[in-house]
Amino acid sequence: MGIGPKAWVADRLGRDQVFRINVRNGDEISKLSQLVNSDNFKLNFWKSPSTFGHPVDVLFPSVSLQPVKSFLKSQGLEYLVTVEDLQALLDNEDEEMQYNEGQERSSNNFNYRAYHSLEAIYHEIDSIARDFPDLASRVKIGHLFENRSTYVLKFSTGEGRQQLTIWLNSGIHSWEWISQATVIWTTVSDNGKDPAITSILEKMDIFLLAVANPDGYVYTQTQNRLWRKTRSLNPGSSCVGTDPNRNWNVSFAGEGASDNPCSEVYHGAHASSEVEVKLVVDFIQERGNFKCFIDLHSYSQLLTYPCGYMVKKAPDADELDEVARCVAKALASLSGTEYQVCPTCTTVYPASGSSVDWAYDNGIKYAFTFELRDIGHYGFFLPASQIIPTTEETWLGLKTIMEHVWDNLS
Repeated sequence: MGIGPKAWVADRLGRDQVFRINVRNGDEISKLSQLVNSDNFKLNFWKSPSTFGHPVDVLFPSVSLQPVKSFLKSQGLEYLVTVEDLQALLDNEDEEMQYNEGQERSSNNFNYRAYHSLEAIYHEIDSIARDFPDLASRVKIGHLFENRSTYVLKFSTGEGRQQLTIWLNSGIHSWEWISQATVIWTTVSDNGKDPAITSILEKMDIFLLAVANPDGYVYTQTQNRLWRKTRSLNPGSSCVGTDPNRNWNVSFAGEGASDNPCSEVYHGAHASSEVEVKLVVDFIQERGNFKCFIDLHSYSQLLTYPCGYMVKKAPDADELDEVARCVAKALASLSGTEYQVCPTCTTVYPASGSSVDWAYDNGIKYAFTFELRDIGHYGFFLPASQIIPTTEETWLGLKTIMEHVWDNLS
């Protein structure tokens, strides 16, 4: 099924813009909060406030631009425009996908340099399992709110032995398309050719969830490209969806999450209320033996580790920091892309109920979050031309983690 022109944004955005606002002290945080809490501007956070010195990225509709600029100027808040015309980015993305769909229909080949529909990704997952039966198998783990199936790819050459296991997650926030594109590329990159990966797969299994929020992902491609949450209904509210990365049973409903169903960071009615979360939790707990959990997001070029819900040093923070810095070095070795490394709560913003913190608190020591390219010029709308450069450098980082896990747990 194709994606019709302009289908993924029901309402054209005019000349909406993204502002990067600098906050340097508590007074400026307070002033920004006035802006955030106003219903007049209809803003959408792309990068939320964290600590002083970390900028905030906010999307404003075109009708709000002049009053917002006046407010920022009157309050002495510094800003710059990182995205001049969001609709232009969406139009370019639209044209690229339409062209790619035509090319793929004529060649019958999956183009790893393009973004794809859920249907196309699932078809490629089937093809990988069929073409590499000694390496990969497709595992159905359940059905979602809108009755879609969700699948993981299992990579193993361990011939049925109980092995140490790695979980690789992507697309939990549906508008972060580069995460899905990156992880699906890794499935065919070096498998069977790279001696390091061949060795790892002989001793460890890898479970890959390429699209962790399928309902939301389809919605970004049919209704609203700016959709982040799940698509479940919230009783008593007309607002749909829960932030699936605030729904895990770790410091649930704590700092960095909201009890407002209309919020982008709504934590849900209870921990694991979202089937997208519960299916993964049940799968990992029933199988056991998971030693590494990696969650791919965008954007910001960050590599973070627990914990995210409070400013407290995790027991294994020193080792995790050392691993993360080796990963950042590997990422930079290909094309110089620089990643910051730090615990989640100090690098990004407080975030209770996250997947990586849940993994760590449930005994999965090596738990990391990647925030992929870029640092804000395109934000969540990274051009397809950057998919391969992003995936190639990310793969070097993933291999660094896998090798460390094996070397330290074997």
